[in-house]
Amino acid sequence: MSLVKIEKILSKELDELKERGTFKRDETVITGIKQAQGGKGPRYFVEGYGDKEFLRMNSNSYLGMALKREVIEADEEAAREFGAGPGAVRFISGTYKPHVELEKRLASFHNREAGMIFSSAYATVMGTLSPLISGETIVLSDALNHNSIINAVRLSRPKNRKVYSHNNTAELESCIKECVGDCNRVMIVSDGIFSMRGDYAPLPEIAGLAEKYDPEFEEGIVTVVDDSHGVGAFGETGRGTTEFTGEDRIDIVIGTLGKAFGVNGGYLVSDATVIDYLRETAPFYIYSNPITVSEARAAMTALEVLDSDTGEKMLGHLREMTAYFRKGLVDLGYETVRGEHPVVPLITRDTSRTRDLVMYLKDNGILTTGIAYPVVPRGEEEIRFQVCADHTKYDIDYALKVLRGYKESHP
Repeated sequence: MSLVKIEKILSKELDELKERGTFKRDETVITGIKQAQGGKGPRYFVEGYGDKEFLRMNSNSYLGMALKREVIEADEEAAREFGAGPGAVRFISGTYKPHVELEKRLASFHNREAGMIFSSAYATVMGTLSPLISGETIVLSDALNHNSIINAVRLSRPKNRKVYSHNNTAELESCIKECVGDCNRVMIVSDGIFSMRGDYAPLPEIAGLAEKYDPEFEEGIVTVVDDSHGVGAFGETGRGTTEFTGEDRIDIVIGTLGKAFGVNGGYLVSDATVIDYLRETAPFYIYSNPITVSEARAAMTALEVLDSDTGEKMLGHLREMTAYFRKGLVDLGYETVRGEHPVVPLITRDTSRTRDLVMYLKDNGILTTGIAYPVVPRGEEEIRFQVCADHTKYDIDYALKVLRGYKESHP
């Protein structure tokens, strides 16, 4: 059979993506890394740029764990002991002791009864929400929730879905009231940290509303928070948005091993019954290989580092560099979003200016992420900077120097 007919359609759709500005295929390819030295953090080499060094300010590796010696050694040792891959899904013979140990450690880290790991954070969201959303469930979702949440809800076919304005708890309460008498179960789902802005969900208010209206529904209200950008990077000890807000009533917390922990995979923690149910019903868990044993061991090591004096110093430095960079942006006259998370958006409010500044930064050896129309509405364009614990004061000063130069040359 020929693909000629469908390829014509696909090519047309690809052209439309390019015209809309949402085409993502022009990927930056990292070809090597220069370790931190001389007061500078790590530098990266990019395909097509020869030996030009880049400061990476678009990485989710908030603690720099991926380059830590002990994390790499744990990965290597486990690979030699257990092999490169698990060789099967969990329920056949793909469950190894380090997988089980990691799940217990994650549950303890979050002070929950049990935890389970998935192949990625995206798979965790999809695998968690779908089994828990019935035909008699109404889902209430923040307007700025991640794509994984949006798609998980769509595929789950709830009775209804209501989207409330970003962090608007008064509107959320109105949505809950509208659900009374119309469904058996309500699920409130929100990001913990919103990845484009670096702001956080008002978890105490969300949990309070769930507790207040839970008696109105036969199967109650379930709260789910995807804290992939929060865990490891936010809160006094890196336990995320629940720690930062002091809220422990969230029913299910989803996290990732692929951001602050510097490895790969996703996970959730909750009550033991919820975890037991999801092990039997979540297709993204049942029918997909788990993370490798070496990744599980590396993640365990990253957790140990975070929970040590070294981790405390890393978090302190991360907070210091984040505050220093955010203040520097404001002092230069740039607009940003107030907060303490290492996602620091520079608000441009103009698509062409966003693209121009991203290219200017790249020309000057800084990698960032531009978020332009039509990915976001006109007037909400931004450049997302991400501060990491392996950034030094020299690095932040350099970034601010380049931004000062842009402002002077583009009044």
